[in-house]
This record gives sequence, C-alpha cells and structure tokens, in this order.
Amino acid sequence: MKTLYLMRHAKSSWDDSTQKDFDRTLNERGKKDLLEMGKRLKKKGIKPDLIISSPALRALKTAKEIAKEIGYPEKSIVQEFDVYNASIEDLIFIIRNIDNKFEDVMLFGHNPSFTGMVGYLTNQFIDNIPTAGIVKINFDLLSWKQITHQSGQFISFDFPKNQTA
Repeated sequence: MKTLYLMRHAKSSWDDSTQKDFDRTLNERGKKDLLEMGKRLKKKGIKPDLIISSPALRALKTAKEIAKEIGYPEKSIVQEFDVYNASIEDLIFIIRNIDNKFEDVMLFGHNPSFTGMVGYLTNQFIDNIPTAGIVKINFDLLSWKQITHQSGQFISFDFPKNQTA
C-alpha cells in the first residue's frame, strides 16, 4: 500500500510586483493557514516517510513549516525542481521514480497540476485545491512505478476553510 499526500503551497504574497513568481513568499493568511493545517496533520498522526517539494520559495516554506509541526527532519526534504510549473506527466514521472522503501509520501507544489492530478489518479473530481489544501490518495500497489490513470483511491480532502476537519 502506498499513500500520497498532495499539498498545495500556502497563500503567497503579491505585494511586490517586481518579484519573480519563483521567489514569492507567504503572506500573513498563508502563514496562519499553514499553522492550522500542520496542527490538523499532527492531530491525525500523519508523518510521511518522504517529503518532496518544489523549490519555489512559497512551496518550500510550506513544506518546511509542515515538516517542523509533524516532526519530519527539515534536512530530509527533497527539493525537486520539476515540481515547479509541472504538468501532470511531469508529476507522474516524479512519483513513479520514488524509491519503494517509502510508503507514505507528501508532495508540496502548485496548481493547476495538483488539482489535475487528483482527477488523473482517482475517479474523484475536485474543482480546485485551494492554497494549503491537502488531498490524500491511497494506492493498493507494491511499487510507485505501477501508478497509472485512476489507480488511486481518493481518501480525503482538507483545506483551511473546511469546517468539518
């Protein structure tokens, strides 16, 4: 059994119009939402074997803060440049190349590819994964290489404004 958590980065700041997209940091709401989502993950006992993150500042900051909250070593976060501006095909390639010693993996990145991944990997349609949103997908597979179109089971979807969490 393999479990994949897709987490979209927290809300970023658009205050500096000259700043490159890659270098945008989190705004105050993003920081607040991030703390809330980290607490929810910790309460559920979620601690992945591997965290992979886009190196874009807002995604990496999200990954580092979540890692700190759930007790995952920050130095073990794998930065994967191809998650930034990734297509669904790019993300599938990354996922299929995860070492099989890792059962539970959390991937931090961006829309629209993350929202598209949910529909590709499962039979569940989500209109939009909001900032700091997390989707959990299980795969009844022995190898990450076996992941294909709709091979996953949609388990949960949580986001900061979700009142049922």
